[in-house]
Amino acid sequence: MNSKINEIKKLESPPKIIKNIFSKDEIKKFLELYKKLPTTVHNKKQNVIKKRWLHGYDKDLEQIFCDRLKNEIGEFKMDNLKDDDGKDILGLIQESYAPIGLHVDGGFEINNKIYKQSLIPLSSVGSTVIFKNRYYGGSTSFTQDPEELNKKNLSYGQNKRSDIHLKMYGEKKFDEKIHKKYLNHEKIDNLKGLEVELIYEWEVGSMLIFDRTHLHCSSSVIEGKKIGIATFTKK
Repeated sequence: MNSKINEIKKLESPPKIIKNIFSKDEIKKFLELYKKLPTTVHNKKQNVIKKRWLHGYDKDLEQIFCDRLKNEIGEFKMDNLKDDDGKDILGLIQESYAPIGLHVDGGFEINNKIYKQSLIPLSSVGSTVIFKNRYYGGSTSFTQDPEELNKKNLSYGQNKRSDIHLKMYGEKKFDEKIHKKYLNHEKIDNLKGLEVELIYEWEVGSMLIFDRTHLHCSSSVIEGKKIGIATFTKK
């Protein structure tokens, strides 16, 4: 667990949605940026294409994004892994054809003072489920799948796998109506003890900001594919 838990908890706050923070023209520029960037990962099992938001592809857009985020969360440092030259990247742009499972983006340096993460939808159909439950042990995908749990030799930037969540949050069965509507890609037993804090219905032009300690996952609501930008910060 992170040695700075008490400091991190002092920074925590409820998730918030900022509507109309980006114009149509700015969203168009984000999509153009996505086309320009080289593909980092094409995970066929997860059915997702990931591209690192590298510096220098659109400096004006970089400044716009950083200024808007700073206006909402105050001073921050990026915590988005590194490029091949060891320089910070601004985030990850993901094109998903299937929902991403239950996880937490607590980072890969266990004692960083992790802060907020943001999500910018670049397509209109989709939703993200944020749970009240929190975890302080680094970037982790939570699963009961024995094959996944046996994965130990992970490459740079890959989440560790764990079922520790099943022992942390009690035995209460997850809400069946929410499971059926938003989370039918997850086994309901894997959501035991979890309570929903917020369901963010994607809206182009808006941005979601939430603490990196929140467990969360994509909903199963996808029409073909969805594209979004995820960024991660620390203090």
